[in-house]
Amino acid sequence: MKEGLFFLVLEKEKMKGLFKSKPRTPADVVRHTRDLLLVVDRTTETRESKREEKMAELYKNIRELKCILYGNSESEPVSDACAQLTQEFFKENTLRLIIKCLPKLNLEARKDATQVVANLQRQQVQFKLIASDYLEKNLDLMDILIVGYENTDMALHYGAMLRECIRHQIVAKYVLNSPRMKKFFDYIQLPNFDIAADAAATFKELLTRHKSTVAEFLSKNYEWFFAEYNTKLLESSNYITRRQAVKLLGDILLDRSNSAVMTQYVSSRDNLRILMNLLRESSKSIQIEAFHVFKLFAANQRKPADIVGILVANKSKILRLLEDFKIDKEDEQFEADKAQVMKEIEAL
Repeated sequence: MKEGLFFLVLEKEKMKGLFKSKPRTPADVVRHTRDLLLVVDRTTETRESKREEKMAELYKNIRELKCILYGNSESEPVSDACAQLTQEFFKENTLRLIIKCLPKLNLEARKDATQVVANLQRQQVQFKLIASDYLEKNLDLMDILIVGYENTDMALHYGAMLRECIRHQIVAKYVLNSPRMKKFFDYIQLPNFDIAADAAATFKELLTRHKSTVAEFLSKNYEWFFAEYNTKLLESSNYITRRQAVKLLGDILLDRSNSAVMTQYVSSRDNLRILMNLLRESSKSIQIEAFHVFKLFAANQRKPADIVGILVANKSKILRLLEDFKIDKEDEQFEADKAQVMKEIEAL
């Protein structure tokens, strides 16, 4: 009898404990999320009701991770909580699981998960970006994110994650030197405008963020890269593609760290021909961006003979075009550049 009473008291204490569960730490939320992702990843034949229950739990957890990292309407994020979450997240393969399971989540959870992954790339733990260390050992995840552009439902989520991951130089270097880098020339021309624009934003980030890595990549891959760039982007039938491409080309060539590549680019008659065609476009914004690249050909003090030949043969046309070339708002620098280019051409 006494024994029965003892177990009854024990059971009551247990029940009390259940109702007074202690609040979960950020690390607990990550661990629970990881367990649920493992279930979702493996699940193929679970009962529908059970599966829905697990998914609802997972969505709630991902939302909670986002709240810890970004704060909410009532409170700002707490740095200790963020550090704890980040440490636990990269301790095991939570990132791999989120990327792998993303297509199985609903739209809201995908958005939340994308924001969580993006934020974690910037979180420091004891002044260290531990995301970078994790990704260095798991670079193959970038392959999944890149080919995500081929999936209409996943492209914008994977694209946003990819752009945040290439904040780390080691990741950008991997992507630039990956055989999949060539795919960006096709992704930028996808018929879906939002996906094409997202791919163009990632492409630009890859070619402008890490100067020394970009310079090394362009020097080693000059031939195939600019062959693709010219034919697929600068000579594209799509106006937006041409405009973005000529603007980015100017940014790349005018960057001091790419001076060797710039010298090589402005020594090519094919490149000059393409730029002269862009200068004659009806679009003022394409003309302006093309001018910023064309002036590099004109300013080159070591012009190869064939470049001089083309410029001399088209001298009067070029001067007439530049004479009539006006931009909407006054720009002293532009006018000075134009005068200098005309002077160079006249002297040929």
